[in-house]
Amino acid sequence: MSASILWFRNDLRLADNHTLQAAMATGAVLPLYILDEHLGGASRWWLHHSLAALGKDLAARGARLILRRGDPLEIIPTLARETGASHVHAARAFEPALRNIDRALASILRTENIGFHRHLSTALFAPEQIVTKSGGPYGVYTPFAKACFAAGVPGIPAPAPAQINGLAAASDDLESWRLCPHKPDWAGGLRASWRPGEAGARAQLQEFLANSIESYDSKRDFPGISATSRLSPHVRFGEISPRALWQSAAMAGNGNGVHVFLKELLWREFSLHLLWHHPTLRQEPLRAEFAAFPWNETKGHLAAWQRGRTGVPIIDAGMRELWQTGWMHNRVRMICASYLVKHLLIPWQAGEAWFWDCLCDADEAANGASWQWVAGCGADAAPYFRIFNPVLQGRKFDPDGAYIRRFVPELAKLPLAVLHAPWEADSALLAAAGVRLGASYPHPLITPEAGRARALAAYSQMKEEATKG
Repeated sequence: MSASILWFRNDLRLADNHTLQAAMATGAVLPLYILDEHLGGASRWWLHHSLAALGKDLAARGARLILRRGDPLEIIPTLARETGASHVHAARAFEPALRNIDRALASILRTENIGFHRHLSTALFAPEQIVTKSGGPYGVYTPFAKACFAAGVPGIPAPAPAQINGLAAASDDLESWRLCPHKPDWAGGLRASWRPGEAGARAQLQEFLANSIESYDSKRDFPGISATSRLSPHVRFGEISPRALWQSAAMAGNGNGVHVFLKELLWREFSLHLLWHHPTLRQEPLRAEFAAFPWNETKGHLAAWQRGRTGVPIIDAGMRELWQTGWMHNRVRMICASYLVKHLLIPWQAGEAWFWDCLCDADEAANGASWQWVAGCGADAAPYFRIFNPVLQGRKFDPDGAYIRRFVPELAKLPLAVLHAPWEADSALLAAAGVRLGASYPHPLITPEAGRARALAAYSQMKEEATKG
């Protein structure tokens, strides 16, 4: 039997890993990870701990994780020559940069008679599997999801191997990559909130299945309670396979909570589908007319939004949760994104870039597709004129104010009647709660009503320009 290089990418696990299984079938394995230099800060922190966990899991089975930094087109052929590996196995990539690397690497390896094999390890379906009747890509989520349910997710997730015949090679030291922050150390909230790694993913899944999946449909929109899976960072780094997640959820029952969760997994799948067919998803609007949208950013507003100082409590709570924990509740993500794009008229790409840097689960497909959806310029997007009123959204989904009081503690003593809109409180109420608008808490950058009017005017201007064109 021959030897193989196993190139880990977004599949940092041993259980139900098709790439690992295929590499082991050819003989000895060199487990390799090459640093992705394009990750944001929170993702780099997660990656450090995920790689540390993967390294321990491999070592327990007789293999060593080899870490390298540099160009895969140089690193992999060199390692193949040094180890005598005749095959390279990797997860199939959906990201445009990795797809380009894969094409070039396949060409290089072919000249040296080294096989390059890619496996479906990070998605439920291959990109060519779910297509319209005419063979094209889907542009609307609902028929895409129906096609996925009809196709089904077959197979039983495979357990992690008990032993791996590992090859040896020189490796970088993980600490030398300096993926974790040093001075200042802003990761305290991340450490308190998460357990990266395959074991952490399994534990989080079991907690969700035991406590939340049955009521997922009715409670998932309320950020003040623990009712979501909180699995997204684990899935993003492949610490649990999408298939294992799907099958585990499906086995939990046939209630509406399970069904809605499976549909959320298919939104991720739809995002991958969009990225595959639209490689510029993170940069360019899918609807061409939005390229001429009249953005009108006010100086300082982006920074205020980033730091949770907009003066709108539900927005500020969400942005502070993001900064502190590297994650934000999904309902609040939509509210915060809508406020940036529509009330503040700041380009969605600026929000996407901030989320990319701050989210532990920052994913090219989901981040790009979701921002375009909120902005109204993407596939199956909400109409631009559908504008979230952040005060009404806060009152509806944080009805007791628990979420705001947690992340915006300077407002904690305000009565619920004015908690979601402090500018509506009289001076006596503010004074009694220890709130000084413009000092301890900012005035709103723009009120919901004024922001809505401005957004609709900009949308009308865009439509007029499109008509002229």
